[in-house]
Amino acid sequence: MPARSPVTAQPLPRRPTPLQPVDQDAEDLWQRLGDQLSWQITNNDQVKAARQSFLQQDNYLDVITERSALYLYYIADEVEARGMPAEIALLPLVESTMDPFARSPNHAAGLWQIMPATGEHLGLTSNWWYDGRQDVRASTRVALDYLEALQADFDGDWLLTLAAYNSGAGRVNRAIAANEAAGKPTDYWSLPLPKETKRYVPKLLALSSIIGNPDRYGVELPPLPNDPAFVATPTGGQIELSRAAELAGVDEDLLRALNPGQLRWATAPNQAHELLLPPDAAPRFEEAVAELGSDERVRWEHYRIQRGDSLSSIARRFGTEVGLLRDTNHLRGNLIRAGDTLLIPRGNPGSGSLAKSGGTPRSHGYRVRKGDSLYRIAGRFKVSINDIISWNSLNPGAYLQPGQQLTLYLSDDG
Repeated sequence: MPARSPVTAQPLPRRPTPLQPVDQDAEDLWQRLGDQLSWQITNNDQVKAARQSFLQQDNYLDVITERSALYLYYIADEVEARGMPAEIALLPLVESTMDPFARSPNHAAGLWQIMPATGEHLGLTSNWWYDGRQDVRASTRVALDYLEALQADFDGDWLLTLAAYNSGAGRVNRAIAANEAAGKPTDYWSLPLPKETKRYVPKLLALSSIIGNPDRYGVELPPLPNDPAFVATPTGGQIELSRAAELAGVDEDLLRALNPGQLRWATAPNQAHELLLPPDAAPRFEEAVAELGSDERVRWEHYRIQRGDSLSSIARRFGTEVGLLRDTNHLRGNLIRAGDTLLIPRGNPGSGSLAKSGGTPRSHGYRVRKGDSLYRIAGRFKVSINDIISWNSLNPGAYLQPGQQLTLYLSDDG
């Protein structure tokens, strides 16, 4: 790699230089992080513009605080354990606004907005059941690994490291080579990088300045508990998410928010058999899940297709859904052949609010219309969003498409 030209802007510390020792026992997580933030570039016009943009957004700090309550404590711990600058813990706020279900038009996903090819290169699993890019712990681990590797490649320069994380190391190296050939400086601020990347680093610096000096910018950071939001809890095997939420005594929306890598109605069969749960719910869950019988878990059967069978007849026979059979067996349509074998999940994907309400659920087809969302459909038919996701084996982070066919279980009186 070519030698770097002297930078023309204030350099950043290569390791954290906290204003005071890290206070792990601080009551507020913003305070704990703020005490460590040392990348204070206050006179840069791009940073000023980014900071003003953040300050002008109504409720922005409330939104990121609410989302950060589930994930930021874990991320901050991991960043500190590696001796990385505390600013790196804020990077998911720039990448995804701390939303693990976020997906970009370029198919980047998760808190750290990892691209499919990058995730595969970094060893993350991605399949029908599970996406490691959305898994809070797995994505954080590989994102920090990747950032450390990039920092080593760019001689410890964090600005170039962040630019490479955003646009790719190859692009940054080509920009450096172009500037060197033209006799120009090769610091981040001088490179001919894409507009998105030129805005990307100033956003992190701006956010760091606000959180590190809220009084200076006239803001009050909402309280953010400095406590872990989850613990990893064994499930003892594959389990339906709605059943797990019931056993843990937590709302299914919260369970899914803590386990966004789980894409379907049940936990992935080939991943570690554990779920992230609120610390106070874990003991109850562990006790309850230990008492589950085999008939209460997700079971799998192999069925050899007979002459005259159809997906709908097989679904009725096993009490499951055509869409689930199709997706589980990677079928594009309804064509099946006698003699082939289908994998049949034996659980109850239709169990949810309808079953609990005592109504008699019946299957109804619904074709998604332009402008529809899970929220609108759930409200229209008085069911939960999680029911729709479970009944149709949907990816919670994917958008509905007009014309998409859904199955809804509606009670006779609904």
